[in-house]
Formats: sequence, C-alpha cells, structure tokens
Amino acid sequence: MMNRFQRARAKVFLTLKGLYHRMTVGARVMVVDGDKVLLIRHTYVPGWQFPGGGVGPGETFEEAGARETLEETGYRVIGAMELFGLYHNTSPVTNRDHVAFFVCKSFKHEFDRKKDHEIAEVGWFDRHALPTGVSPATSQRIDEYFDRVEKRVVWGY
Repeated sequence: MMNRFQRARAKVFLTLKGLYHRMTVGARVMVVDGDKVLLIRHTYVPGWQFPGGGVGPGETFEEAGARETLEETGYRVIGAMELFGLYHNTSPVTNRDHVAFFVCKSFKHEFDRKKDHEIAEVGWFDRHALPTGVSPATSQRIDEYFDRVEKRVVWGY
C-alpha cells in the first residue's frame, strides 16, 4: 500500500508525464450481428465508422467502449467484449493517439438514436454491402475480423 505522500507523488508524476507526452487513448467497438456491423457517421469527420471515443479518468478501455456505444448508437453492450487489438492512430491530426478495438456480439437495443450535433446517422450494414464512404480503418478492421487478414498495427485513416 502507498502512503499519502507516495500517492500524491505518483499522481503528480503521472499527470506531468501525460502532459509531456500529450498522449490520448480511446476505444472503438464493432457491434456484430451475424454478417452485419453497426456503424455511425459523425457530423464533424467524414466516413462511416465504429462507435467509440476517449477513455475518461477512472474508466477502463472496455467501459469507455461500452459507454460510447450506448451514447452514439442506442445499443447497450451486454457482458464482456473481446479485445481484438491495440492500434496506433496516425491520423492527419495526431500521431499520439492509441485505440483499443473491441468486438461486441451481445447487445440490447435501448433507444433509437436521433440525429444531433455529433451523430448524423446510425445503421446496420452487411459486411459485403458497406455504405459508400466507410473509413479505411473501419474497412480494415472488418477485413481483419471476418476475413482473418493480417492485423495492422496502425489504425489507418
């Protein structure tokens, strides 16, 4: 057990280390129903993609993925998800982001997600008939999961 001084010192160290490295971490979830996948389209970035977002303080990657899935789609994750992979996100915006990617096969529809300032659309798509504009990362993860193509280490935009 750490004493109060050790906890304070560790908290300061980890906070400063995080600020220095300016790292971000996120979670994305592929909700799967047979050959169908649940995708979203944001209002502020192009393309269809998996629900997900940043991991908050005190939250695990899996908890963040489940929370974001519910918030962005109206579907609640039931039980544990499969951690499919960890990826380095090298988007045009940053190279300091990392994504934990989960697969969810057990879920419950809680509510119909309405269009708002963040989410333009939510939809189920057959993996063989994806909508126009699917992001490269989304397409790559679908290929990795369903077709067992070699996993990449970069998220890919």
